[in-house]
Amino acid sequence: MRSYRDLFRTPEYTPLFLTAAVQVAAQTVAGLGLATLVFRSTGSPFLSALALFGPSLAQLLGAIALLSASDRLPPRGTLAGVALLHALGTAVQAVPGLPVGAIFAILLLEGLAGSVGGGVRYGLLTEILAREGYLLGRSVMNMAAGLCQIAGFATGGLLVVLLSPRGALLTGAALYLLAALIARTGLSRRAPRVTGRPSAAETWRTNARLWSSPPRRRLYLTLWIPNGLIVGCESLFVPYAPEHAGLLFACGALGMLAGDTAVGRFLPPAARARLGAPLLALLAAPYLLFVRDPGLPLAVAAVTVSAVGYGASLIHQERLMALVPEELSGHALGLHTSGMLALQGLSAALAGAVAQFTSPGTAMALLAGASLVVTLTLVLAEGRSTAPRQAPEKDRRTAA
Repeated sequence: MRSYRDLFRTPEYTPLFLTAAVQVAAQTVAGLGLATLVFRSTGSPFLSALALFGPSLAQLLGAIALLSASDRLPPRGTLAGVALLHALGTAVQAVPGLPVGAIFAILLLEGLAGSVGGGVRYGLLTEILAREGYLLGRSVMNMAAGLCQIAGFATGGLLVVLLSPRGALLTGAALYLLAALIARTGLSRRAPRVTGRPSAAETWRTNARLWSSPPRRRLYLTLWIPNGLIVGCESLFVPYAPEHAGLLFACGALGMLAGDTAVGRFLPPAARARLGAPLLALLAAPYLLFVRDPGLPLAVAAVTVSAVGYGASLIHQERLMALVPEELSGHALGLHTSGMLALQGLSAALAGAVAQFTSPGTAMALLAGASLVVTLTLVLAEGRSTAPRQAPEKDRRTAA
């Protein structure tokens, strides 16, 4: 599969693409509204960062206990149900006078559901597309996510200013409803990829199996930690520039769109293999400038250039898929997504805590430095490894 035309002619790719894109738009519009609402009511950078990225923390619990459901649930009903749950939760968060504790309880529930939904979505993508088409299909979905984030954060910023944070939340709830409708009407009914009941024990066993391979383990760490630390930087946009946070988020999404487009469509395989680590370095380095609290024009430029580095994720996902048995693709991609989002949530909490005692700019620079150190450490570990590249293993076990 070499062209976008071939991709969108593939049956069911378009409704899956639209479902994911509309959910991203819903998340950005509602997330900005909720972060602003919490910041205005509490004045806390820590709670504001958690409001924006708090559901990511719940992904850690989902990765531990729920991921076996990713290959054991019917995809259409699961994706529609997860979107509907987010719609209801987001609408409830817009209720005036709702305690902050209740807001975060809803975020926890949404994050747990999202941990399963991510595995189901990208596992279904591997069914709809042949493996050689996965990179292009995923890159297009990432590009759409970038465009929807640009539009979502811009729209969310306008809604916050012209209406209220609650208006942004209700708009996000409506978009989640639209995503549920697209999934329910556009996708066909499919049987689960694996038979049997999901369980925490099966989740643990499959996680251990995926984690037991050193090459896969390094790839998971590479996908999770450097990326997560930079999202921690982004979680401080609201306290760093309360009136211009939407602009910073939109410019970050624009940079991510450029990086995903270049990696997914234009870079040949040989070039992709060499650019994983440099792109991760590019992701972190511009945030070192924030130690000097740059003005808005330089901050916008730094955020835009940095986000091009998110294209490294596509490179490492392609490598991961080459090392994973096909019947575990949903679980493996769910573990990647849940681990990545969990690290993003933890990094947002860390960034908020550091900013609470220093400043948002200082916290951004510290997390960027940590991301560079982790990237260098992982590159050196890869270089020291003498083990040959592991081929995809054959599953010799009967699904429980």
